[in-house]
Amino acid sequence: MNREATDLAGVRHIAFDSLGSTNAEALVRARTGERGPLWITAAQQEIGRGRRGKEWASPVGNLYSSLLLTDPAPQAIAAQLSFVAALALHDAVADRAPHLGPLLTVKWPNDVLLGGAKIAGILIEAESGPPFAAVIGMGVNCASHPADTPYPATDLRTAGANVMPEMLLRALAAAMQARLAQWDRGQGFAAIRSAWLKRAAGLGQDIRVRLPEREFSGVFDGLDEQGRLLVRSEDGTTAVTAGEVFGFGQA
Repeated sequence: MNREATDLAGVRHIAFDSLGSTNAEALVRARTGERGPLWITAAQQEIGRGRRGKEWASPVGNLYSSLLLTDPAPQAIAAQLSFVAALALHDAVADRAPHLGPLLTVKWPNDVLLGGAKIAGILIEAESGPPFAAVIGMGVNCASHPADTPYPATDLRTAGANVMPEMLLRALAAAMQARLAQWDRGQGFAAIRSAWLKRAAGLGQDIRVRLPEREFSGVFDGLDEQGRLLVRSEDGTTAVTAGEVFGFGQA
């Protein structure tokens, strides 16, 4: 069963009781000519997924959402949407649970942490088209979190905040609209980068980076103008385009 409305900051919204994956649904719609912006949400996902094909546990009570955007920016810089989404998620959670705001941080490239534990994740996927379409998948642990993860995880209820997914979604939709306007199809990435770094977990601390071919350690030294992770070590500074980061409270 699904319901369609335009109740998210004026953006179309299709809500499902259950889906295989909100991202998969948005991608199918993009391939068949659907144009964004369009929100797809589900009360639960049967085959939710995260980065690198990892399963994303999706029981009822958490937020599972995807935002389909048509031609949001040149395809070469679409990965910057991960930073835009992280800031919007940070904004939305802080709005609905203000007392938790000081504990929220963002983690490169696509997580939001609460007290050092993962509370939200982002998955960016795209269809080259034409037209080019980007899908921003965003999941937030509102009522529960997985226990068997290789990193600490938590949820809003455990942290003492009773936030319903529907209310968080409204805050997220408004925050995404504001952050997308700030990003301005990539023209405003400097402002997004600056705002992200102010909320960054582990800036200036030792981290470990896992790449497909190797692992290395160093100091998290910031982001470059393209959003690449800068890691300083005895061998110099390395700019990382894609990888997994561990440290500052994460195993």
